Amino acid sequence: MDSLTQIVLGASVGEAVLGKKVGNRAMLWGAIGGTIPDLDVFLKYFVDDITSTEMHRGFSHSLVFAILIAPVLGWIAKKIHKKFKGVTFKNWSWMFFWIVVTHPLLDAHTSWGTQFFWPFEYRLAYQNIFVVDPLYTVPFLILVAIAMFHKKENPRRNKFNKAALIVSSSYMLLTLVFKGVSHSAFHNELENQNIEYVELDTKPTPLNTILWNAFIETETGYRTAYFSLFDSQKIQFSDEFKKNHELLNPYIDQKVVQQLIKISAGWYFVEKEENSFLFWDIRFGQVGIDLNNSPFIWCYKLTPNENGQIGVERLRPDFKNMKGMLTTLFNRAKGN
Repeated sequence: MDSLTQIVLGASVGEAVLGKKVGNRAMLWGAIGGTIPDLDVFLKYFVDDITSTEMHRGFSHSLVFAILIAPVLGWIAKKIHKKFKGVTFKNWSWMFFWIVVTHPLLDAHTSWGTQFFWPFEYRLAYQNIFVVDPLYTVPFLILVAIAMFHKKENPRRNKFNKAALIVSSSYMLLTLVFKGVSHSAFHNELENQNIEYVELDTKPTPLNTILWNAFIETETGYRTAYFSLFDSQKIQFSDEFKKNHELLNPYIDQKVVQQLIKISAGWYFVEKEENSFLFWDIRFGQVGIDLNNSPFIWCYKLTPNENGQIGVERLRPDFKNMKGMLTTLFNRAKGN
């Protein structure tokens, strides 16, 4: 999720664990601790772009990391706040464990997911909420802010913080229900149209959980579709985007190609472009809702040199008409 959401979650968890004893300091440390796993973004200054992307939400978003970092942060907090005699090193460490571990557990609900069980390669990605969702964050933020302005001895502080956690968690559970509804709708329509497929994957579109995007893998390619919870129209599927995976066979053993395949979790297709190849990672959707003509957001240009070694360039999508694209998505979400 976005940084603001993680700050709010961290503050709320800190308050739930230690707020009665240390007041707003628990929220402050929670806000700080809630952002620590995302410091892996600085990897880009030490490794190449592809490797930093591959490592994103890896070790720093794992259970192992939470276990290791909690006592370190607990020791720091204990040293700073010596006046709280009744708050032990164990209390501080326990608070930081929950602050840090809930960060990747929340991120696991997004499309990118987290390598929560590092060092195992398996990545948790439920894909039931977009990385920025105002309906999750705004009520959460308001309730936590109200709690913050009550003294730690005031029972209303705890009530508002509990309400924040209950409301946000309830919404998260609701998005799982919405995902199930959309998945069923896509599955039923694929059967109605006699479209054979290997795998069906669904995720919400930006800023909402009303309009859902489907990615359908067939034997030879991929198709996409949209479904709104307010739809009364028949689901339309795109034409097939041919996988063309065989185009990369001469380079398949090269590290960068293996990294890109891993990053895409296998959801990619390849196009030939003069002396280069376009590697399209389809999991993050298209720029627009024109199923057959809107380009996918995530693309790499692969260019072999005279020795056959692949060079990689990330191609950035054109978001110049962002307002128009969001308006189109909003209208489609209404069922239009």
